[in-house]
Amino acid sequence: MTARIDKTVVSGVFSLDGQDFDVDNNVWLVGDDTEVLVIDAPHDAAPILEAVGGRRVTAIVLTHGHNDHITAAVDLREATGAPIWFHPADRMLWDVVHPDAAPDEELAEGTRLTVAGTTLTALHTPGHSPGSTCLHAPDLATVFTGDTLFHGGPGATGRSYSDHPTILNSIRSRLLTLHGDTVVKTGHGDDTTISAELSSVK
Repeated sequence: MTARIDKTVVSGVFSLDGQDFDVDNNVWLVGDDTEVLVIDAPHDAAPILEAVGGRRVTAIVLTHGHNDHITAAVDLREATGAPIWFHPADRMLWDVVHPDAAPDEELAEGTRLTVAGTTLTALHTPGHSPGSTCLHAPDLATVFTGDTLFHGGPGATGRSYSDHPTILNSIRSRLLTLHGDTVVKTGHGDDTTISAELSSVK
């Protein structure tokens, strides 16, 4: 049985640089009827646990350190016993949200995580934040891009710790080199494909 991808959307507030924004975050669950890997843990653990539905959580993988992607991570870990994987270059963002807790494992370029017979490989794609990381699942013809690449182009780079030339380089070198039919599952909003975004990255 091949792993499948489930999605739940959790709403809340994104806070950075003294400003607050209401946002809807995509949470991606990769697995089967027995086990599942969770990508991002925004706002509130309860709807994520509902989507997990009693399955064993093998890992909680965070695409970057902005609060709207990590707020529920510690609660989710406590509820499931799953380790939190997080790129250390975003630790300064993590520490604002979770000053009294730490991630469990360092997410790095080339980190491989396996769930339900499917392997996801971490692609370090700095720019939106220094530690931004995408997860490529070639068996599923999918890449999970967090806030690095959206339907319509790159993620935002107008905030602290972000850089526009860096995100463009990351997208061009790490994402646009994937097969054009690869489905892009983003941190917010609709899916797209690599081929559809070739012209959106200027």
